[in-house]
Amino acid sequence: MTYDAPATTPAIDEETKAALDIDRSKGDFRFPEKHKFDAGRGLTERTIDYISDVKQDPDWVREFRHKALKVFRDKPMPTNWATEDLNNIDFDKIRYYLSDGEKPKRSWDEVPDEVLQTFERLGIPEQERAFLAGVEAQYDSEASYSNMKEELTKKGVIFVNSSEGLKEHEEVFRPWFGKVIPTGDNKFSALNSAVFSGGSFIYIPKGVKLEQPLQAYFRINSEDFGQFERTLIIADEGAEVTYMEGCTAPKFETATLHSAVVELVALKGAKIQYITVQNWSSNVFNLVTKRGLAMEDAEVRWIDCNIGSRLTMKYPGVIMRGERARGEVVSIALANSGQHQDTGAKMIHAADNTTSNVVSKSISVGEGRSTYRGQVSIPKKLKGCKNNTECDALLINTNSRTDTYPAITVKGNRHATQHEASVSQVSEEMLFYMQQRGIDEGHAMSLAVNGFINDLVREFPMEYSVELKRLIDLEMEGSVG
Repeated sequence: MTYDAPATTPAIDEETKAALDIDRSKGDFRFPEKHKFDAGRGLTERTIDYISDVKQDPDWVREFRHKALKVFRDKPMPTNWATEDLNNIDFDKIRYYLSDGEKPKRSWDEVPDEVLQTFERLGIPEQERAFLAGVEAQYDSEASYSNMKEELTKKGVIFVNSSEGLKEHEEVFRPWFGKVIPTGDNKFSALNSAVFSGGSFIYIPKGVKLEQPLQAYFRINSEDFGQFERTLIIADEGAEVTYMEGCTAPKFETATLHSAVVELVALKGAKIQYITVQNWSSNVFNLVTKRGLAMEDAEVRWIDCNIGSRLTMKYPGVIMRGERARGEVVSIALANSGQHQDTGAKMIHAADNTTSNVVSKSISVGEGRSTYRGQVSIPKKLKGCKNNTECDALLINTNSRTDTYPAITVKGNRHATQHEASVSQVSEEMLFYMQQRGIDEGHAMSLAVNGFINDLVREFPMEYSVELKRLIDLEMEGSVG
């Protein structure tokens, strides 16, 4: 379904346009580069060997990278989605690895001054003290800080960066690494597999239920840079964990690439909740592959907020491998002028009596474009599967655009599925109605947008919704709601 706002949509004055824009000043700053290791520009076998040498990769990782590079070269660029924007990526100009060569610190006092100042301005140490069980902070290619509460270590919880995970916990890391998202899944998963650096490795032992979230924050500081973190989270039988991810970058004149891979494994009866708030600057290509595997009675839940970037292509997925497994994607996307949010979900039912739920809301402002792209698959051999898909879009003015491409494949007659899509606009009548009750146009627009996303904002943890409010800051005269 494609919908363009009709010409009758009310005009928006300059003051309201300015209020609708997102205040990115919090993330739009940078420090001079001080890198000890720089792989240079372009992607060759020498780039791979440079990264492996610096990181002192085991032989199996080096071999994995080189095979992935071949897959990346052999796979064509996607031609059916966002082709024009993707063709603007020049892989020969990107710098694929930048680091100071230091191991992640366990104390903020040991973090280099400019890195510490970066994360202090973003509020990460304060959040850690207030409500987090552990934090990892990545600066360009590597983690600068990684720590968690001592009592979790005593329970056997592992929370380290991916390099530490593959070296120090290979017996847990290696069996699942690259299994949920194979190297050849798509061109950008292959790229990540070739040059991955940073990201989190988390293991939650059987029966351990974390009451406080773990958080990672990914910061790009350098120009012409590509960030390729790789995250693997394993929740053993009956375990529960919430992981929160934040991302920012300063605004450069040249394109910046962010291409992460995230694999989640929820074993029998386990629960993983993965929360993302991304506030990229408008020069970032955000091309991410995220997927979870839910075994018997397990649950994988993605809560996703996408703001900023030039182009985002992200479709979190769940493979429900075990009976009574559950998968869910709840997402908010905001596209402003010059931005395209191409987001959605993939739900693959692979066992009886599995349940999936997709709720997507998008807001298109100015000439922004939002796209929902979803896939639900229920094969004939199964029984008792359920899916619910809801896609709602809000258009702000005449040049806003939204598209919906749901692909729901259900075979057999022993399943229940439902799909609902709606497109609405902030109409002249709505604004007039509120203005007649003493609300100025700016606040009226704010109320309309807030009301549209309010039910999904409640899905975010109370502490983290403060960050979300700051990012979706549709202020008219002060603050929203």
